[in-house]
Amino acid sequence: MSTLTPSSDLVSQAGRAAHELGLAALLGGNLFGRLALHPSVDRIADPSERGAVVNAAWRRYGTINSIGLIAMTAGWAGARAEEARGATKLTGRERALARAKDVLVGTVIATGALTAVEGIRFSRQAPGGAVPLTDGSTPGPGTPPRAARMKRTLNVLGAVAIGAEAALVSVDAALAQENFRSSPLRRRLRRWG
Repeated sequence: MSTLTPSSDLVSQAGRAAHELGLAALLGGNLFGRLALHPSVDRIADPSERGAVVNAAWRRYGTINSIGLIAMTAGWAGARAEEARGATKLTGRERALARAKDVLVGTVIATGALTAVEGIRFSRQAPGGAVPLTDGSTPGPGTPPRAARMKRTLNVLGAVAIGAEAALVSVDAALAQENFRSSPLRRRLRRWG
């Protein structure tokens, strides 16, 4: 009896899908949090309750962010280890885009990990995460100085993460376009290469 092994193309497609889905979860969650959730909690009258709601929401989405970060990283690592490693298989433009993607993936990983750690630390500055906030992004007058510094750090990390994630989407699109522009014969020759 023969064993079934997935084709290289199937594994590559799964890796690319994991990368793209993970990146979508990260960017979508960050955009929703920063542009919709944070401004909306100002409708809550109690500043401590605003903090509790924001911290509870990010704690819940933290699981999705973690899964997204792992999926994005695993998809990138698989492609980088197999498809993009051969210098002769890539054009000069593709090599430059692959290097840019490496930097951006590293930035997304770093900001994701730092944000998770700092977010947990911030939420522990008050019981139940009830750190007083003016809105989801702005420390309130009653916010302890240490918690206010943490919130400002989280805001910077969030902005850097959104920028890196959006840039990564753009680089992924550019790489896909480069591959699309290559003729099927040229792609086959490079693959055999």
